[in-house]
Amino acid sequence: MTRVLLFTGKGGVGKTTTAAATALACADVGLRTLVLSTDPAHSLADAFDLPLGPLPVVISQSLWGQQLDAQERMEESWHEIQQYLREVFSWAGVEGLEAEELSVVPGLDEIFALSDIKVHADSGAWDVVVVDCAPTAETIRLLSLPDVLSRYMERLFPAGRRVNRVVGPVLQRLTSLPVAGDGVFEATSAFYDRLEGVKEILMDPARSSVRLVVNPERMVIAEARRTYTYLSLFGYRVDAVVVNRLLPEGVCDPWFDRWKELHLEHLKTIEEGFAPLPVLKVELAPEELIGVDALRGFAQRLYGDLDAAAILFQGQPLKMTRRNGRTTLVIELPFADRDDVELGRKGDELLLKVGAYRRAVTLPDSLRNRAVLDAKMLAGRLKVIFEGDVGGHS
Repeated sequence: MTRVLLFTGKGGVGKTTTAAATALACADVGLRTLVLSTDPAHSLADAFDLPLGPLPVVISQSLWGQQLDAQERMEESWHEIQQYLREVFSWAGVEGLEAEELSVVPGLDEIFALSDIKVHADSGAWDVVVVDCAPTAETIRLLSLPDVLSRYMERLFPAGRRVNRVVGPVLQRLTSLPVAGDGVFEATSAFYDRLEGVKEILMDPARSSVRLVVNPERMVIAEARRTYTYLSLFGYRVDAVVVNRLLPEGVCDPWFDRWKELHLEHLKTIEEGFAPLPVLKVELAPEELIGVDALRGFAQRLYGDLDAAAILFQGQPLKMTRRNGRTTLVIELPFADRDDVELGRKGDELLLKVGAYRRAVTLPDSLRNRAVLDAKMLAGRLKVIFEGDVGGHS
């Protein structure tokens, strides 16, 4: 079973360096490792000081690297759908380059990146896949796509196809509006099927972990806290926090005294605030971390005797408990408080909103017909209490 490690953080914190060094540490112990970038900035090649392309390239023994080509993936998977969209836009009077641009849905690059993660994880060719993700806001959108789009697929796709078969022939007689054929629906179905498979991999705690990379800076820490909350909201497991660029103990110049004090304060905030997650610390390097040798040294300072590919923390962002016939659904929302969370219910789903992000939690069969009695936010946990069994048995 392929281990998947995803690294994210605010732009400029050393996320790419950390992902590249982790991949090298995994390869150095003999694990067949692929490191790939979903970040449009594509700094991975710069970190290794080697050219990387849309296919895996050998970096060192047991290590390959890849920078995904979103345009190429789009042409492979989106062509038939895009052709239909171009026909619709042309019918509406939008021609040429404008129709071409409008037929590409924003965020497709992230979607195709997800598809590649699934392909590599299921191929059997790799022991570890390390993903250098885009900065945090894009990463949250990237990881929420399978959850959000699968709901649309499950609810709208079968009905849409049935309606198309009934109404399509009528529309063709009454108007020149292009009607999607079975080929478009089949391409769309295959597209969503791939996303659903990605969701299963990335939400499997035995396979996948997210690691947050931060610097000892107030704004960076605040963003990392929000990221942790949102990742938990979507059910992804964070197994470590990497604190990068701490001032070395050997720096004795009085000019740095205040900086060292601030770093110690921020480090304490990180260790207390992210507990019980392990916090991995690495000092500011004296030079740019470019090339295999520099990255290997960084990995040694970061992980020491730890296994870089191991699951460093086992957590459960969503679980159910039962007591006195009542069931409590517990959702981990680290750093969120009561005022941050909105909770609703529609049919067999709980609708959560934390900040700008939403998630629909599909309830198990045992809870679908039970009323919600109460909901509480306690110590970063949302507890939703459902009415008891008929007859009150536990």
